[in-house]
Amino acid sequence: MTTATAPARVLIAKPGLDGHDRGAKVVARALRDAGFEVIYTGIRQTPEMIVQAAVQEDVDAIGLSILSGAHLDLLPAIVNGLRENGLDIPVFSGGIIPKEDYEALTNMGIAGIFGPGTSLKEIVDFTREVTGAPTPEE
Repeated sequence: MTTATAPARVLIAKPGLDGHDRGAKVVARALRDAGFEVIYTGIRQTPEMIVQAAVQEDVDAIGLSILSGAHLDLLPAIVNGLRENGLDIPVFSGGIIPKEDYEALTNMGIAGIFGPGTSLKEIVDFTREVTGAPTPEE
């Protein structure tokens, strides 16, 4: 959890072989502009690389962008890797994820899923809620 003096730290990552990162960069910038410290790992990250970055960067949340269709394999691997490293931090995802997979991903430990058309405000508000980051008025 973040302190009053330090902004919440959010890792934004692109798991898998998908090379399209515009959405991830837009979310990263929105979170940065909202006062979060954002660490962006870039494209083509393995679950192990993402977990290691989360450990090294001591993040408060992880946002994953996935468009490849491998969400049922990659996202749980990341959540399980975090647990194996003793981390209990919220993981959220956006991208092209069929609605019929939302429940399975939630049951596997994904805290939030944001599909195409989700407003940046909704993602920022969600991230504030799960990290305990103050709103600008606080």
